Amino acid sequence: MSLESKLAATSALLQTIAAEYPDAVLANSYGAEDMVLTDLIARLALPLRSFSLDTGRLPAETYELMQQVGERYPDHPVQVYFPETAATEQYVNLHGINGFYQSVELRKSCCAIRKLEPLKRALAGRSAWITGLRRQQSPTRLDLADKEYDADNGLLKFSPLLDWTEAEVWQYLRDNEVPYNALHDRHYPSIGCAPCTRAISVGEDIRAGRWWWENPETKECGLHVKASPLKRPV
Repeated sequence: MSLESKLAATSALLQTIAAEYPDAVLANSYGAEDMVLTDLIARLALPLRSFSLDTGRLPAETYELMQQVGERYPDHPVQVYFPETAATEQYVNLHGINGFYQSVELRKSCCAIRKLEPLKRALAGRSAWITGLRRQQSPTRLDLADKEYDADNGLLKFSPLLDWTEAEVWQYLRDNEVPYNALHDRHYPSIGCAPCTRAISVGEDIRAGRWWWENPETKECGLHVKASPLKRPV
């Protein structure tokens, strides 16, 4: 399928979501995929809202992009959610500021505090959310569907770019002059918290820079657990 065909399908799905689930919200982590969706939603003038999770450990380049996005898309503001202060303080005081390097359990615990709890607040009361997930990104994402029931959060989950390739994402960004994270130009294809993200070498998997000290099978933070597949709405 050509990029033109994929773009048409993605646009149609976003329009369907806006019509059938008007309270749906885009989870914007300011990665390349999320910038494609942000730009498409603005171009289609869809009344879909966006949110972002500021973990308190993001790279400076991500904050710079957050500012650019606010200026580029003033009619589509991104609501920012922060982790609970008390839980963050308790974790750091017990395990140290970088305790997540010690074990998979402590890393996932950090993710739960800095990402999962704020996500619950961001999704509370909504019927659907939208993500920039792609199958090509990770072994843990190969079996995803573009519409699933997210039992963990109790709502539908849409991934309109699921079948896009990395090359297609970048073609869209460049063709439309969409702003993106400067770290991408420094060999960071996947960007999360600063201490949990590194540049990758030529030939490495695009998610190799995330939690690089762990096995590929554990490289998820819990935001995107396996859901129940559903057919795309017509």
